[in-house]
Amino acid sequence: MSDVVVQTETDLPDAATTRALGAALAGVLRAGDLVILTGDLGAGKTTLTQGLGAALGVRGQVASPTFIVAREHPPLPGSTGSDGASGPALVHVDAYRLGDLSELDALDLDSSLDESVTVVEWGRGLAEALTDERLEIDLERPRGGVGDDLEVDAEAGTRHAVLRGIGARWEGVDLAAVVRSALLPRP
Repeated sequence: MSDVVVQTETDLPDAATTRALGAALAGVLRAGDLVILTGDLGAGKTTLTQGLGAALGVRGQVASPTFIVAREHPPLPGSTGSDGASGPALVHVDAYRLGDLSELDALDLDSSLDESVTVVEWGRGLAEALTDERLEIDLERPRGGVGDDLEVDAEAGTRHAVLRGIGARWEGVDLAAVVRSALLPRP
């Protein structure tokens, strides 16, 4: 079992800040990285992945892959990573309906893991088997609503995020600085 190398946490006051965190993470993520997102419905897992996908410059709308389980977003022509090469693809997985590791294995994520940034929503307890080095992000949203209104805006409310870099890959990565850059005022 790998040890946590770096951990930080923050509050995300709105959906725009959650997307900004995803965009900021794109600056430190590279092909081969696994991100496991954990949180209740509406916690911001897909919203964070949208920011990540936009900053990576991938093709297609990043939406919840709930009904298709996994979706690959290749890099757009001309998009480049920090090294000037074509940026990595984004593989976006929703493990909510997967019952066990064999169902995750059936997706054959191992074949694309080295060339892509792979994000697995609802992956805790399953996706850790893919690699010992990963970024785990727990997102919590406030429970209940104003006046117990059942139609509370899913994007409203401050989320709390805990980011944990696990394994040698994350040694020297300043996740706190990434979080601070996401919280900077946007024009």
